Amino acid sequence: MNEKLPIPYPVIVEGRYDLETLSRIIDAQIVRTDGFGIFNRGEKLALIRRLAAATPVIVLTDSDGAGKVIRNFIHSALPPEKIIDLYTPAVAGKEKRKKTASKAGILGVEGIAPDTLRALFAPYADPNAAARAAENPLSKTDFYLDGLSGGANSQARRDALAAALSLPPGMSATALLAAVRCVCSYEEYKRLAAELPAPTP
Repeated sequence: MNEKLPIPYPVIVEGRYDLETLSRIIDAQIVRTDGFGIFNRGEKLALIRRLAAATPVIVLTDSDGAGKVIRNFIHSALPPEKIIDLYTPAVAGKEKRKKTASKAGILGVEGIAPDTLRALFAPYADPNAAARAAENPLSKTDFYLDGLSGGANSQARRDALAAALSLPPGMSATALLAAVRCVCSYEEYKRLAAELPAPTP
């Protein structure tokens, strides 16, 4: 079995099944637009903008008309130098979980062969990504010990930390952890966590 490709950039995809497919191929932060949901969910776009302020982002949407609309919307919201565009080939067919093919009659990201997806991401794989990640040891354990998960007011504390980092409120512990690792150092995180109101036992 091939090891996951270490990708140092956040990856923007459309939906849950795209995320699940890529999670088996790459080791990266993957953010869903929830299809057209990005148009009316300001917090989703705010998150993508904040990530792009710290690092380029990879955009991989379906190759149909809807995917192009979503990609164009992201392009309108971010500086061009912050976007790495990847495109899947237009392969006729339908995903196994669907009864009928899409309107365009081509496979979405979730239906593309794993080897094809690996080839798309291979130029951006960074063997030093794991070493750099080790430089920022922020983990789920930190979040738990700092009252950002597993506590009565953990959501409120996460929202306070998100506000301090110009991230959107309402993020889950897993999503916020991934975002924080992208936008600040471990030392900055610990400083901000120490400034949060005391957690509720």
